[in-house]
Amino acid sequence: MTHTTHAGSKMRHKPRDYAQTPLNIYWEMTQACALACRHCRAEAMPQPHPWQLSHEEGVSLIHQILEFGDPLPQLILTGGDPLSRPDLFELIDIATDLGISVSITPSATPTLTYETMVRLKEHGVQGLGLSLDGPNAKNHDAIRGIDGCFDLTMQAIRWAGELDLPLQINTLVAAETAVDLPATYELLKQHKVMRWGLFFLISVGRGRVLQPLSPEASEDLMHWVYDTAKDAPFVVATTEAPSYRRVALDRMRDEGMTPEQIRRSPAYRGFNIRDGNGIMFISNTGDICPAGFLPLTAGNVRKDRVTDVYRNSAVFRSLHNPNEFKGKCGVCEHRVICGGSRSRAFTSTGDSLESDPLCSYEPQRNI
Repeated sequence: MTHTTHAGSKMRHKPRDYAQTPLNIYWEMTQACALACRHCRAEAMPQPHPWQLSHEEGVSLIHQILEFGDPLPQLILTGGDPLSRPDLFELIDIATDLGISVSITPSATPTLTYETMVRLKEHGVQGLGLSLDGPNAKNHDAIRGIDGCFDLTMQAIRWAGELDLPLQINTLVAAETAVDLPATYELLKQHKVMRWGLFFLISVGRGRVLQPLSPEASEDLMHWVYDTAKDAPFVVATTEAPSYRRVALDRMRDEGMTPEQIRRSPAYRGFNIRDGNGIMFISNTGDICPAGFLPLTAGNVRKDRVTDVYRNSAVFRSLHNPNEFKGKCGVCEHRVICGGSRSRAFTSTGDSLESDPLCSYEPQRNI
């Protein structure tokens, strides 16, 4: 999901200190999934991992989230396919009864029926995330690895609109998919979508078989995203491409927007959020990581408290502080609002504090 706000998120009144409390906690409920997506981070399999968190351990994890206090993080249930967990709805009920906002990113399989979506809404799910990686069956199904996935996804999109279930669409940005983005946008305009999240490829898991865009092509695409977002009937945002914030900020300033107008813009809501700072990931076996694409294990929910790990572990504390970043990211004047993709830095260099190689920007001053 997105690293800013997820479809269905409720506005909070109390300011959030991302060094103390994440905005989103992603729980990979299971590795089990019927799809074989070419860019799958989790390298999902048909069966769950034998060390997957049990029901009781899942309940304990949910209760630990309360320790963050007000404002609580949002819990995003992901996988694999969270619909493959038989205790899914019971766990959703426990979270919502505790006042935790829950969203979910199910896989587009025959399990995602209209009745299932009705149940998700009845059980208080605040948002639904679906993936659409092309404007037609040929292109989307080639990425997802299963014929018929496009048709199932489009059916689920229509059902979400009928049910008024807030919907976020996530689309992969890679060399193989970028050319289709305008057509995908035109398709989505025909449906009731709250947010379109463009995920810039991180080459981990099965994603290593795909090709990322070059830094120059990514920069051009970010300008297209900014122009498109102006007139889009839904929010258009990026994931694992925080340098878009720099592009958006420069464009807004060039257009003469006041600081207050900039603060009210959709792009501003993502400022300061990055892997490990505003974002936390719990694997299906309980490992606590800064993000799903940043596999640095800082603890495990079976023996550690998520609040303590997020606030005090060396891994997370280094990611909270952009002054610890290295290379261009460490001296960039945009390091606080952007900070670069820590996941891409780690994948490329083995060091989560190094520069994000996707960004072509040269810092203007050393501050």
